[in-house]
Parts: sequence; structure tokens; C-alpha cells
Amino acid sequence: MDEAMLAVPQADAEPVAEAGAGAGAGAGAAEPCDVLVIGGGPAGCTAATLLARQGHDVVLLEKDAHPRFHIGESLLPRNLAILDRLGLRQAVHRIGILKPGAEFIADPDGRHVRFPFRHAMGGGDTHAYQVRRADFDRLLFDAARDAGVRCLERMRATGAEPPGRAGGRQLIRARCGTTGDERLFAPRYLLDASGRDTFLASRGAGRIADKRNSTAALYAHYTGVPPISPASEGYISVHLVEDGWFWFIPLPDGVTSVGFVGNQSAFRERGRLAPDALFAARIAASPTVSARMSAARRETQVQATANYSYRAARSWTASSCMIGDSFAFLDPVFSSGVLMAMTAGELGAETASLWLRDPVRGTALARRQERRMRRALDRIGWLIYRINRPEMRTLFMSPSNQLRMRDGLVSLLAGHLEPDRHSRLPLLAFKLVYYAMRLGSEAARLGGRLRTHARPARSLPAA
Repeated sequence: MDEAMLAVPQADAEPVAEAGAGAGAGAGAAEPCDVLVIGGGPAGCTAATLLARQGHDVVLLEKDAHPRFHIGESLLPRNLAILDRLGLRQAVHRIGILKPGAEFIADPDGRHVRFPFRHAMGGGDTHAYQVRRADFDRLLFDAARDAGVRCLERMRATGAEPPGRAGGRQLIRARCGTTGDERLFAPRYLLDASGRDTFLASRGAGRIADKRNSTAALYAHYTGVPPISPASEGYISVHLVEDGWFWFIPLPDGVTSVGFVGNQSAFRERGRLAPDALFAARIAASPTVSARMSAARRETQVQATANYSYRAARSWTASSCMIGDSFAFLDPVFSSGVLMAMTAGELGAETASLWLRDPVRGTALARRQERRMRRALDRIGWLIYRINRPEMRTLFMSPSNQLRMRDGLVSLLAGHLEPDRHSRLPLLAFKLVYYAMRLGSEAARLGGRLRTHARPARSLPAA
């Protein structure tokens, strides 16, 4: 994206109907709209619905057709307030499995601890849902269409030109996956909700791999996977294993989503093993996971995703904004992905709506919203970056509620991604305990090395 993209266009610029040079063969007249949203997932659908309800002309492009498979099937209690604002809570209740909390299981001894959402501080809902993303995303997409959004499926955004050739509007090229026909859109404002395709970041905004959390994932759907116990019904299970962790998400019709997220050492054999063989090997290597899956039957192909965590260098330009996974994605160990996406969708709708009235104020709001999202990512990221450290695993498997540390942790697990007066002190205490344990571990390791070097050399026997 060149510097012309950063010039603030005039809000009242007249659109130019014809495509500019370089629009591509076969493209016709540029279709104007107030806001173009690229991506029909939770972020894009949330933003599109809210903007259409405000009377804006919104076009939503989705490269696939709903329903389509997607991971990220575990919601958080904080999702429910957004679903209320969209009018979709009851619909999600009908398609989901009630989720009362999260549980953690440790290899190799099988220690097990539950974190019920009812312990979260600051009030709010005490449950969430586990959902098939195919059904959940279709529900959101249909809601956007019902709100008046022009929803176009099998329509992939393929290119962008900066403002200047269309009366101050940028031009976005898109191609129909069914006919191959190309269409050209001239939005006043662009919301990139393209997910891991990172439409804008891959065209100049810059996508930066998260070196602190260089992980990859393998996942599939299974039947015949029991809960840890009857009391664990509906819980998401996180099995903490060597070099990573497994998720177990119960879904409707007796299906369980199972996935493994591991660091680089966990995927040393990826070059010589197919994904299904590598996944089977990781399952067999875990005593708790292999026992739980002894009677499991795989119902879908094993899928793999690499370079799991990243952020864009920035989330906005003068007339566009990235929301959801197009801006950043974190390791999903705490199920924050859909909540982050829908929260970003609300913020993106707020930014776009203000920009349409006043581009200068809208651009200033985009800056503030980016800082807000970065703080939320850092807040949950602090835990994620340390989940494979033995000290953090000890704290999770033996939670103390002194100074309400456990309840503060549950608040974060429930989706309280911004600090509040209830959880600020408990989470600070939790961090201080972690750092004290970490310091103790480092001191013990250093002491061991010093003792090894200080041992006197054995004398040789006399000749």
C-alpha cells in the first residue's frame, strides 16, 4: 500500500462510476458503497450488521459459501453481550452446547482442575457456548443479510488501488469463484475482515510473525470422545502436554473438536509425516489424550495450520481498518479468538460510521481503537506466551484463591480482556507469584551449575 493510501480523502467526494486504468480485463463499472467489508466471518458480519442498521450502504464479500468449516468453536461469556446487541443469543443457544467453564489436564499424571465461569469477578454471564463454526458463521451471515447488507458469497477480493482514480475512493477488485467474473467496488471506507488471508497486511501494511509464540496446529473432528467425568459435561478441555497442548471441544450430535497446538520442537517430523500420521503420533505420545481417545473415530480430515500467531504492523490507513484475524491472531488456548473478532467488529463499525461523517475524527478513532485492541491482545498474550513454562503450568494446576487470584484468572478466561477494578489487583498478585516462582527456578538452576563447576577434580591414583 503506497503513501497515497494514507492521504485522508474527502467525505463528500463524488464517486466515479467507471473503473480506472489497471482495473483488470472484464471488469465493468465500479460499484459504489459506503462501506465494503471483506470477509464474512464473526468480525465482518458483526461490523456489517451494525453499520447496515445505522442506515449505511454496506457490501460484504465472502470468498467461500456458507456453511463452511472453521475452527475457533469455543465462545466466552463476554460474547453473549455482543450476541444480545445483535439479537442472536437465543439462536446461538439453539445451535450450541452450554459451556460452564474451562478445565485443564496435565500429562503425565492426569491432574485435573476446573475453572467455572461463575467464579469470574465483575458480574456478567456465567456460561458460554461451544458451537460448530459452520452453523455459527452462517447465523451471523444471515443476520447481516437480514439487516440489509448486500452479501456476496464466493466473491474473493483480489486487489486494491489507492484513492484518486474514483473520485477519492479506493477501488477493490473481486473475482467470483463460480463464474470467474471480476467486479469492481468503490467504497468510501474499507473494513478488512479477511482473517488469515490478511488482505491489507499482505499488500503493504505488514504482517509480523509473533516470534514469542511460534506455533502450528493440527485438528479434526471426532466421535466417541467422552468427557473427563460427568461433572465436566460441556467444558472445554485443555490437555497440557510436552511441547504444547490439546483442545477438546464438545459439539452437538456427539462430535468433539480435537486439536493440537505445538511449538517448533513438536513438529520436527512434519517433513516426513503426513498431517494425519503426525497428529496420530502426537495423540499417542500423550498418556491423558490417548486414553481419552481410545475409542474415538475421526470424522473429518486432519488439517494443519502453520505460523499460527501474528500481528499486522498497524491496523488502519486513512480510509480503511483491519478487524479480527486480519489484524492479529493469538494462540487459541484461552478461546479468545471469536470474542476478539466480534469485539473488533463492533469497534470497526464505530470507526467506519464516524469516518463517514468526519474522516479526520474517524481516523483519530481508528488510532485509539488499535491501541485498545493491542492492550487486549497483550493482556491475554501475557498468559499465552507462558503457558508452556513449568511455573505457569504449576499455577494453573494448583490454583490459589489468596487475594482472589483464582477468581481474577477466571475473569480473564471468561473474556474480561480490559482491566477493571475487580480483577486488576488479583491478576497483579498472580503475576507477582509467577515471577517469584520463575526467579526461584532460575536461582536453583544457577546454583546447580555453580555446584557442578565447584566440585574438586578427582586425584589420580599414585603410580
